[in-house]
Amino acid sequence: MLTITPIPALADNYIWAIQKADDLIIVDPSDAIPVLDFIAKNQLNLTTILLTHNHRDHTDGIPELLEHYPNMTVYAPQEAAQFATQIVQPEQHLALFDYDVRVIESAGHTAQHVSFLFGNEYLFCGDALFSAGCGRVFTGNYQAQFDTLQRFKALPEFVEIFPAHEYTLSNLKFAEVVLPPSCALFEIQERAEILRSRNQPTLPTTLARELQINPFLQAVDLAQFIALRQQKDNF
Repeated sequence: MLTITPIPALADNYIWAIQKADDLIIVDPSDAIPVLDFIAKNQLNLTTILLTHNHRDHTDGIPELLEHYPNMTVYAPQEAAQFATQIVQPEQHLALFDYDVRVIESAGHTAQHVSFLFGNEYLFCGDALFSAGCGRVFTGNYQAQFDTLQRFKALPEFVEIFPAHEYTLSNLKFAEVVLPPSCALFEIQERAEILRSRNQPTLPTTLARELQINPFLQAVDLAQFIALRQQKDNF
């Protein structure tokens, strides 16, 4: 049984802490200090870092964490090779905490962005997918980002999704404009507002929920996806 905890960092990042007994895997450590605090408070042993892509708000904590844990493994795509002890490729499989972990190609936001799927249960997707949204297509390769979303849509609907940012409320405001009104959208918006008013995370989400409220997952073709993404960029 895994325990998965969001460690808030920077303005709106979550560093995901994946815990089994006393051992710890960290996903996208934007800052070392909150991770070290979490480790000290819970008396854990950091064994592994998973990196989804090479943006500073996902990697800045790594050098300091390596000073404290020089023997840990850092799995990262080629674009973040400077941090990696092991470079991962799409569709590679890792064995972590007794889980088969599939590396899923998730390009679009960056050229070699990857996501990590633990079993068919937990998806750590960095900035490729958010609740009710997706990452900006900094590469300009909309086809790659659209293809990424199709890969996610092919997963079981019960999969829990762990994005790296708390963007849910602003994404839902956009979804409200571009999607037809629905009870699901209203209820999820209300829930998100209550959680954020208590300073609690709206994440993780599930694929089932995202299929109801995420306009980018509902885009039927590339042209519709591009139109939505460009509309969101200027929203």
